[in-house]
Amino acid sequence: MSASPFRRPWRSVVFDVAVSGVVMLFAVTLAAIQPGRWWATAIGVAMAVALLFRRGRPVPVTVVVALLAFVQVVLGWAPMPYDVAVLIALYSVVKYADRLRDGVIAGIVAAVGVVLAATQTSGQVAWYFTAIYYGLVTGAVWLVALNVRTRRLYVLTLEERAATLEREREAEARAAVAEERTRIARELHDVVAHGMAVMIVQADGARFMIDKSPETARVAVKVVADTGRQALEDMRRLVGVLREPSPPESGAAASAADPADLPGQPAAEPVHRRPAVTELPALLDRFRDAGLRVGYTVTGEMAPLPAALELTVYRLMQEALTNTLKHAGVGAAVHATLTHDADAVELRVIDDGRGGGPVTPAPSGGHGLIGMRERVSVYAGSLTAGPHLAGGWQVHARLPIPSCTGTEVIAHGAARGDRG
Repeated sequence: MSASPFRRPWRSVVFDVAVSGVVMLFAVTLAAIQPGRWWATAIGVAMAVALLFRRGRPVPVTVVVALLAFVQVVLGWAPMPYDVAVLIALYSVVKYADRLRDGVIAGIVAAVGVVLAATQTSGQVAWYFTAIYYGLVTGAVWLVALNVRTRRLYVLTLEERAATLEREREAEARAAVAEERTRIARELHDVVAHGMAVMIVQADGARFMIDKSPETARVAVKVVADTGRQALEDMRRLVGVLREPSPPESGAAASAADPADLPGQPAAEPVHRRPAVTELPALLDRFRDAGLRVGYTVTGEMAPLPAALELTVYRLMQEALTNTLKHAGVGAAVHATLTHDADAVELRVIDDGRGGGPVTPAPSGGHGLIGMRERVSVYAGSLTAGPHLAGGWQVHARLPIPSCTGTEVIAHGAARGDRG
């Protein structure tokens, strides 16, 4: 419900006005028969007006109502119907006061008022029986208010805790994105630096061969140009990812650390290693040794890919299989499919989720999917991850292949050969 001009929901304002109106109705309609006549009515109206502010100023309202009730005692008037305002004020101060001490003091004052009101109540029963009756009603109101206050504070605590956890989760997600982007920057820096090395080698060769074999020098110069374009393209993607803020991913994303983080897995690759698609079978063998039943299919004509794209495919496969081992457990069956098209490469990893359970309890709140999405976003690709219809989990990534020429393939081949 929208807030009113009184900085409170309209529902609360309407309810308080209705409560005050009932008290005022008692004060006005019984003016002719109650002791004190219009003076008593004025006291009742004043109590009713004070109750309008019982939520925001519970302590002052209780003080005002108590003083007006004490005036009745001094004047010798018996309790009147509008004195229900005393119980309402007592309920409000116990529920809404910042400190429970105020509610306790209000309860003590109300107990004294009960005794005074009982002594002035005319009737055939002894005054202490009347005091017991008033005391039971007042005590019941005080205990109900205390219970409501406890539940209200409990709900506020839960809401504050949920908001704190949400802020922490967003901060962790942003930190994970920043960490993954740093990792991407390091890896793409290696790719770009290697391309520059190829350019230097080819340029030196062209300089020495320009007089002896102009045709060879011409090919070398073209390789230099195409390699430079590829390096600039990789750098452009890198700068684009680092400049564009990505929203934190909500929910608990499955963690995808390197296989070395799990028991029974080999050590991770060196920091500056640049895996390639041709090394995927060796990666799958390591996961087979760790206990997964991995199948692998390659469809389409396998064409050379840019080094940065090969690195992305390798890391996506590694993280998807790591998630399977961590969450499905040893013995799970996995099938990985790598599809080569004319304009894109697709990776699909599907597990049956029927392993022997996680090797270790999977930590909650991991950021594997965040890292995978960051890698895919470098190439403006798409990534879907979720439960599979036949059971288990699936990861499907599609990565568009940047346009490349034949000489770019030569440069890539030279880079691959130089890596060994």
